[in-house]
Amino acid sequence: MMNKDKKKIYIEEMKNFFNKTTSVLVTHYQGLTVKEIDKLRAEMRKHGIFFKITKNRITKLALKGSKFKKLENLFSGPTAVAFSEDAITSAKILSKFAKINSNLKIIGGIMEKEPLSVEDVEKIATLPTLSEARTKIVGILVTPAQKIMSILLAPGSRSEEHTSELQSRTNLVCR
Repeated sequence: MMNKDKKKIYIEEMKNFFNKTTSVLVTHYQGLTVKEIDKLRAEMRKHGIFFKITKNRITKLALKGSKFKKLENLFSGPTAVAFSEDAITSAKILSKFAKINSNLKIIGGIMEKEPLSVEDVEKIATLPTLSEARTKIVGILVTPAQKIMSILLAPGSRSEEHTSELQSRTNLVCR
């Protein structure tokens, strides 16, 4: 049981998380072992995502007045929350973990101010991350430049080969 001071601190901590982040994904974790939760937390931490087991009643108090107030109805049962700036990476990690371990259930979330259903989270998990998207764009931009360079250089390299071949033939004839 939490005393009033600890509850106030917890509420303020949760309000800070809600105010600092752009996406929140809510899960149920019933049946997961401490070891499994720690493994999930460690994976999320690598990507700058904070995964926290919540106290539902107190978390609902922290949601009041926040941009994520629409999540209030998701807080029942054994709830854990992923706070992130990158909803795609959060969704990918949680979806992958949920496929391996059926005890983790994604129940919804919110990105910016847009509520997300379970289906929305699954769709988001299939999108490329920001770094993956950047890599694809760079690849798309670089490929035409490489083709142009090879086209421009090809005739020049052939004519140089042709010129040196002609010079060697000319030298043979002149001797």
